[in-house]
Amino acid sequence: MTSLLIARDGPVATVTLNRPEVRNAFDDALIAALTEAFAELGGDGQIRVVVLAASGKAFCAGADLAWMRRMADYTHAENLADATALATMLRTIHECPKPVVARVQGDVFAGGMGLVAASDIAVAVDSARFCLSEVKLGLIPATIAPYVIAALGPRAAQRFVLTAEVFSAETAARTGFVHEIAGAEALDAAVARYVQAFLNASPAALAAGKRLLREAGGRAVDDALVADTARRIADIRASHEGREGVQSFLNKTKPSWLAGDQ
Repeated sequence: MTSLLIARDGPVATVTLNRPEVRNAFDDALIAALTEAFAELGGDGQIRVVVLAASGKAFCAGADLAWMRRMADYTHAENLADATALATMLRTIHECPKPVVARVQGDVFAGGMGLVAASDIAVAVDSARFCLSEVKLGLIPATIAPYVIAALGPRAAQRFVLTAEVFSAETAARTGFVHEIAGAEALDAAVARYVQAFLNASPAALAAGKRLLREAGGRAVDDALVADTARRIADIRASHEGREGVQSFLNKTKPSWLAGDQ
């Protein structure tokens, strides 16, 4: 069975974790496959949105038990290489120039929380449960921490990282970890609304917007940031899509990225 499925439907790619027999837990092979998939899709000019999904009842249970057994005998150098591969995978998802929508159809535990947090939008079924369980195993959620803290917020992250308690989809939505919850029958429609919103937007502007969010968020408003943001808007105003978008708005015509919606 292929552990990762990639399907293309016009400008939308769906990347599906396909290890339902182990609750879509990841191992070194799946981490490598995810890294390769998002790097490839990020550079594919035909793809404009990526949906991250999973098969079976759980979205992702974190690390695969067989992989953890192998890691128990790793040297420090081997552990470092392994952790770096996981961190690289999360960064590749987070920095993908295409918007990434996580379709969370089931439970999300441990490292799986990093997959959701690294995505731009997360839509979860209302029955999903979430947990940062690492401290119960004598570990810490280190590689996923930058994304989880940003998604949960520092105060909520402090609670859930240290207590390792399971929390509901409603709590995940209230903290902002997921953007929307829906019943199982309405999950795909909710995902589709976000996908369509991204398809309505300029691909170049979305990629630039993602960079802006990563690089300007949390910075002090000083002369350097003022100059940086001024340069960014000047650059995109002068770009092909920037000029086309403004002219289309003024002339009440459709820009090229909406050509398929005629």
